[in-house]
Amino acid sequence: MEERELIERAKNGDERAFNELYKRYRETVFNFSYNVCHNKDYAEEVVQDTFVNVFRKLHQYDGRAKFSTWLYSIVVNNCQMHNRRTKLEQATVSIDELRRDDEESDQSIEMASVEDYRPDVIYTNNELREALHRALQKLPLDYRLPFILRELEGLSNEEAASVLGLSVPAFKSRLHRARTFIRTELSDFAS
Repeated sequence: MEERELIERAKNGDERAFNELYKRYRETVFNFSYNVCHNKDYAEEVVQDTFVNVFRKLHQYDGRAKFSTWLYSIVVNNCQMHNRRTKLEQATVSIDELRRDDEESDQSIEMASVEDYRPDVIYTNNELREALHRALQKLPLDYRLPFILRELEGLSNEEAASVLGLSVPAFKSRLHRARTFIRTELSDFAS
């Protein structure tokens, strides 16, 4: 059954249609949530909260945006609410700490290229994947979410900006800062 038909049926109270939407998107919601927090229990909680919200708000979905974009908006809100509740922000570093002192940098070390930090390359290496998750947890949520939506979930700049309620230039600025931080954090993996 096509997604549009499933959505319409679910809006009209068809439980099987809603269950099919759940089956199609559960893993996506879990993976995104897990990337945000690197905690299985938290990710499962966000999955539950998200689909409760989808069930309650499905009548509000008007089809102007892709369903997945609308769904990501709900997931992001749930992640942000959970983050505020658990005060994960206290364990993050300031984005100002991204600046590096020229005196501290070793001129003989060659930095890896941007290509070395592509998410698909990173995910092929377990150790590097764990380092990425640790680095992501150090980022403030306002920078972590753009990175995850764009680099790990594959949304376009426009879609991700829409999900976060940001202008495209503001989104790109946050994404750039997140990439810079991640690149610095993963510099030990440069060959």
